[in-house]
Amino acid sequence: MLARAHRLTRGDDYRHVVRRGTRCAGAHTVTHVAVRSGEDVRFGFIVAKSVGNAVVRNTVRRRLKAACARLVDDVPPGRDIVIRALPGAAGADFSTLNVEVTRCVRRSRV
Repeated sequence: MLARAHRLTRGDDYRHVVRRGTRCAGAHTVTHVAVRSGEDVRFGFIVAKSVGNAVVRNTVRRRLKAACARLVDDVPPGRDIVIRALPGAAGADFSTLNVEVTRCVRRSRV
């Protein structure tokens, strides 16, 4: 589970990351990464209604949160990361989402 210090909560923060961050697209997700001053790594998740009903959206969000909780120590400090789930994420299992998120987050470190 992600601690509160590792979560994006404000809409302005989401907008900043999506508009100004670098983007990495996968088959099931689009990952945006922005650098800021600070020591924490913060994650945000966007799972729209196009992904599925509330049960499916919450399942996808929980899978993405679990994948990001594994990455908190590997990401350099001062990064804000927003992961947008695409409609295909509803049919993806945890290992697929984990590999995709890990690849995009590690790719953004370069």
